[in-house]
Amino acid sequence: MKIKTLLLASALSLLSSLSAAQDFPTKPITIISPFPPGGGTDTLARLVAGGMTEKMGWKTVVENKPGAGGNLALDSTARANPDGYTLVLAQTDNIVLNPWLYEKLSYDTFKDFTPVGIVASSPSVFVVAPDSPYKTLADVAAAAAKDPGKLTLGIPGAGGTGDLLGHLWRSTGKVHLTHIPYRGWALAYTDLISQRIDLYTGSVASLLPQIQSGKVRALAIVATERSPVLPDVPTFVESGYKELNQSIWWGLTAPGKTPPATIAKLNAGLLKALADPEIAKKLRASGYNIIASTPEEMTKRYKADYELFGNIIKDAGIKAAE
Repeated sequence: MKIKTLLLASALSLLSSLSAAQDFPTKPITIISPFPPGGGTDTLARLVAGGMTEKMGWKTVVENKPGAGGNLALDSTARANPDGYTLVLAQTDNIVLNPWLYEKLSYDTFKDFTPVGIVASSPSVFVVAPDSPYKTLADVAAAAAKDPGKLTLGIPGAGGTGDLLGHLWRSTGKVHLTHIPYRGWALAYTDLISQRIDLYTGSVASLLPQIQSGKVRALAIVATERSPVLPDVPTFVESGYKELNQSIWWGLTAPGKTPPATIAKLNAGLLKALADPEIAKKLRASGYNIIASTPEEMTKRYKADYELFGNIIKDAGIKAAE
């Protein structure tokens, strides 16, 4: 009798979940951006939200929740009801790297999230001041070889993608640069132009306006192929650094235990939004490469990057923050 009761309860629960997924959504979907309004991630979140609204008829809201390197946004999502109405636009620098960089986290990056799909990627780009004597990566490598550690690389925060790519360049290419962390591009730009630092690195999406306006000069991008918006800028790979090919990516993620049927519906909405020619045009013009992946592809990507960057962090001796 107990077994029949349990089976009946399970069947009713399954039917309830399927019914909820079929009706989904019946209220606005909140997409949390881990960074302040006006930045690249915020712009990306609003383009995706707008695309879902236009193509699917869903009501969407973008909520900015910056702080603690993205941990506040991720924690809020992990604690949310797993019903598909709360998503976060996670990226390499938080969902992949934070478990390595913070000793204590309120969430488990694998157990407490369910991927919806990768939205886009953008390669990192290394830039110098317009009048810098360094014209190529070979110039930087030669100068660094003469006086290891003298050349300085500005990075958007210790332990982030830029920091780790600098360490990877050091370990694979023997290019020794001293890393200088910054809290924002405005401070870094002032120091780069005044040549207090020699180089700076960030995503193409974040630095493209400065590159196109001539405020900085791009030396190379970290990718396997050249960027369509920077066709004259070589990649690290073609410059002889084959290991430096990892782009930064952004993906929609739901709380853990969100029903598969709901995830499938969200993924379908995401793919339809990204297939819109106008949205695709805006993303590419901003320096993004559209990925439009399945949930399974996103899971595979961030597990692979978790191992890759984890090894770089360990090799570089970067300590986790308490």
